[in-house]
Amino acid sequence: MTSVSEGAAELPRPGIAVPPGERGATRIADRVVAKIASQAAREALGALPPDASPPHASVVVHHDTARVRVSLDLGYPSDVGRQCGSVRRHVTQRVSALVGMEVHEVAVHVERLHPVAVPGVAQGRTL
Repeated sequence: MTSVSEGAAELPRPGIAVPPGERGATRIADRVVAKIASQAAREALGALPPDASPPHASVVVHHDTARVRVSLDLGYPSDVGRQCGSVRRHVTQRVSALVGMEVHEVAVHVERLHPVAVPGVAQGRTL
């Protein structure tokens, strides 16, 4: 039988719960949260114009809360406000669900608008 020397940490035995104060903590890197936010923005937008860049997110995490900034391109004409609102809601929901963080802010920055052909609507300038 082995004895534990005085001062050495004792390992928990199987089946014995470890008190919360003695458990470790998991910290999720900002870049991981940013990747999740970027993917969520892509999901919210659906199909993008062929020449559009994919959404990119940057994140600041502080005490299990996140502030997210998403940069994206949109097709135009479209309801830009509705699309930005959809991105905000979806990013908030997905980051909260997958990472377990509160999302206090999602700022959506539209980098470019890309013209898309709308059936039955004339393209180009009109006089």
